[in-house]
Amino acid sequence: MEEGKKATLDAELIQLVTFSIGEEEFGVDILKVQEIIRTMEITKVPRAPQFVEGVINLRGKVIPIIDLRSKFGLQFREHDQHTRIIVIEINDMIVGFVVDSVSEVLRIPASTVEPPPPVVSGLESEYINGVGKLEDRLLILLDLNRLLSGEEQEQLAQV
Repeated sequence: MEEGKKATLDAELIQLVTFSIGEEEFGVDILKVQEIIRTMEITKVPRAPQFVEGVINLRGKVIPIIDLRSKFGLQFREHDQHTRIIVIEINDMIVGFVVDSVSEVLRIPASTVEPPPPVVSGLESEYINGVGKLEDRLLILLDLNRLLSGEEQEQLAQV
């Protein structure tokens, strides 16, 4: 690689909101995140898809809440003082993702991100944009546009 191109790649920073689900740490593009809120009362919705925990009323808007633990096939965990809802826009739809905790906003060089290996921690790699290599840990970068299938997005629109 030419020296000039490498310097440009190193200089390009990706801004991420990082959060944890179980033992894994994830990152999503900060531009997709509208806000991060504490958990609030979630109203159950009859016949909602299994990964939908319910809906919340956020300043007059009804927002479907998705339990990422359930979506990723992980064991249910009671919400605690660290649990957060990340409000995100996906394909013109506002949804909230329940996560175990939100860590920080990170800026990492684009050059530290590698394509996902075929299987990452048992998650289906179609959701994964890449893996960020940080000094002492790996960060799984989620592709929010592929996190919900077209069928799941249609189901959510009906919630």
